[in-house]
Amino acid sequence: MRFVDIIEKKKNKEELTKEEIKFAIESFTNEEIPDYQMSALLMAIVLNGMTDEETYHLTEVMLNSGDVLDLSGVEWVVVDKHSTGGIGDKTTLILGPILASLGCKVAKMSGRGLGITGGTADKLEAIEGYDIKMTIEEFIKQIKEKNIALAYSIGNLAPADKKIYALRDVTATVESIPLIASSIMSKKLASGADCLILDVKVGSGAFMKDIESARKLAKTMVKIGKHFNKKVRAILTNMDIPLGRNIGNLLEVQEVVQVLNNNGPEDLKKVTVTLASNLLNMAIGKSIEECEYLVNETLDNGRALEKFKELIESQNGKYNSIFRENQSKVEIVKATDEGYITKLVAENIGRSSMMLKAGRQTKEDKIDYEAGIILLKKINDYVKKGDELAYFYYNDDELLKEAEKVFLAGVEYSKDKVDEPTLIYEVIE
Repeated sequence: MRFVDIIEKKKNKEELTKEEIKFAIESFTNEEIPDYQMSALLMAIVLNGMTDEETYHLTEVMLNSGDVLDLSGVEWVVVDKHSTGGIGDKTTLILGPILASLGCKVAKMSGRGLGITGGTADKLEAIEGYDIKMTIEEFIKQIKEKNIALAYSIGNLAPADKKIYALRDVTATVESIPLIASSIMSKKLASGADCLILDVKVGSGAFMKDIESARKLAKTMVKIGKHFNKKVRAILTNMDIPLGRNIGNLLEVQEVVQVLNNNGPEDLKKVTVTLASNLLNMAIGKSIEECEYLVNETLDNGRALEKFKELIESQNGKYNSIFRENQSKVEIVKATDEGYITKLVAENIGRSSMMLKAGRQTKEDKIDYEAGIILLKKINDYVKKGDELAYFYYNDDELLKEAEKVFLAGVEYSKDKVDEPTLIYEVIE
């Protein structure tokens, strides 16, 4: 079998066999073919797409390229959650403890942030002492004993995907539904959970900018889950505006505690409760309404907060460090006009936060865990010129003024209110 023939076949919009896909992925992973040949194949896939069968084969080959966690020894149902990334998206840190306190076994591996979207692993590292790296044995042991483990580095899951993604990132071949879906699902299937909820973000602060493309991605991932006999459901959620009020690692963890104390932002709580209720529904079979009641009850009675504290201590973190005094400088950003706020563009706010060093422009960048933004106003709040809109927390003056300029460019005012933003667009199963 020749690699060039596989490139030629996909260039001509023909369907690749399982054997051809396996040969291509294994040859590249084992460094038997050069980058430029895999780049050519990836571009042909971007331009000509893949059938469902090709996508299943690609997912399976990447899934089996490294470790596959066997969680069959964990009693009860193992659940997992994945978000396609957004601004102020800290739902994992709320959802995990909720479900763990209700008896589910939460096995969650999270990534770092890059660009304007934050990563759960970075938020966890904002907690003093929290160890995000675990062995497979430690991960499984903690799930059995504490019902939950949230970590970053576990074994060697889907190494083929890591190698291919690194190449896609520098060859303009990221934007392909089959490649995105197989990348996400190969890692999630290797993680070993029985039930998976997918939070597919839609809007300016998300990778998927419109509902149609987000729906297509969600349906593809759900079909992959079904093909591999896993319970998978996807929920399309709004990312035209940030979720909650806090953007930045330590600031977001502080907001997590607010929600777990049942007094955080309503939009953040609603999205989290929706995700948690749907995942619980898949796990225990009760109705969505019954599951929503159970989710809210564990927030009301404080059990979810106690489980969050237990999680932090189990991974060597110091819970009280979340409330440490922020040593950053503070810039007050003020309204430039008068009226009702009708837009808070998530992409602008995410870029501003990244400029303050709360995120990374490149993988090598170091994060300032205390940097970020607190929004003082949201959609349909009325302001006068000069009113306080946000607090910027920063330690590097270099891009402060540019960050403020980008932020303000994403704020729009009107003499009239607008319809309240839709938070949940669609459930796909």
